[in-house]
Amino acid sequence: MLVLGIETTCDETAAAVVERRADGSGRILSNIVHSQTAEHARFGGVVPEIAARAHVDLLDGIIGQAMKEANTGFAELSAVAAAAGPGLIGGVIVGLTTAKAIAMVHDTPLIAVNHLEAHALTPRLTCALAFPYCLFLASGGHTQIVAVLGVGDYVRLGTTVDDAMGEAFDKVAKMLSLPYPGGPEVERRAAGGDAKRFAFPRPMLGRPDANFSLSGLKTAVRNEASRIAPLAPQDINDLCAGFQAAVLESTADRLSVGLRLFHERFGPPRALVAAGGVAANNAIRDALQEVATKAQTTLIIPPPLLCTDNGAMIAWAGAERLALGLTDTMDAPPRARWRLDADATAPDGYSNTRAGF
Repeated sequence: MLVLGIETTCDETAAAVVERRADGSGRILSNIVHSQTAEHARFGGVVPEIAARAHVDLLDGIIGQAMKEANTGFAELSAVAAAAGPGLIGGVIVGLTTAKAIAMVHDTPLIAVNHLEAHALTPRLTCALAFPYCLFLASGGHTQIVAVLGVGDYVRLGTTVDDAMGEAFDKVAKMLSLPYPGGPEVERRAAGGDAKRFAFPRPMLGRPDANFSLSGLKTAVRNEASRIAPLAPQDINDLCAGFQAAVLESTADRLSVGLRLFHERFGPPRALVAAGGVAANNAIRDALQEVATKAQTTLIIPPPLLCTDNGAMIAWAGAERLALGLTDTMDAPPRARWRLDADATAPDGYSNTRAGF
């Protein structure tokens, strides 16, 4: 089974070809990713219109490169899969429309993939992980703890009630005038800082649910930065270190609760899986390992290229769905928002229009 995967939900233009063997194992034949970081750097963040135009300009060439590297032709494909959401709607439309065109021309099945499901299923591609397992998804747009019970079978155990984790890192970087992308820069500056200098809050610590909140922590950083302005380089290091330490402690607490809730409802998870761009943060990886060790489970983090947005994860999710006979029609819609757990509701007092839903 060969599947072409297309990813255009944010600022990565990506395409890949993945093989799913009869025994359920997978192999990546190609995985081409073009990051638009340079195009958005001067704006300090992703500009949706610029991202969509770049996808239009780049996608055909990237698909061609992926097909050539995989040494295959469109007639040999079992299906074409595209991320149909959630994401920036302009970019989603570009990728999904391109996939529909390829599927129509070559009479190939179309699979409209939920971008979050692609992250959730990636460890089954990299290490053939069996269900069920617990997913911690942390990126610029999402922060969730999800019970992954099967293909298309997900239960959200916790989510952010305001900012996504990657979003919070980027916003802190921006308020401290650090270069874009901000998350890696905050991690770098934190390594040279004093994490105990500022008494930042630990959001949601000790609560019985597994939800996250980062808006108040972000505000606390801004208040301290304003109080001691103008900022010397060491001040910035200390602010970053204090912020990151607060995130680590809060994340460890929230994940511990999430794993307990998983165990109570579904039994012991086969692993704790981390995905999304935030999983590339080394300090967070260390914190996740401690949580997994205490919970007596295995921590699995896919390679960095497969943690961030990429075509291989879309192709693999498409292959997993195709193996179950799940395909889509040409009227499959692009979606700016698309819940992984269709039965999930917003935490009490919060709107589903907030980040993470």
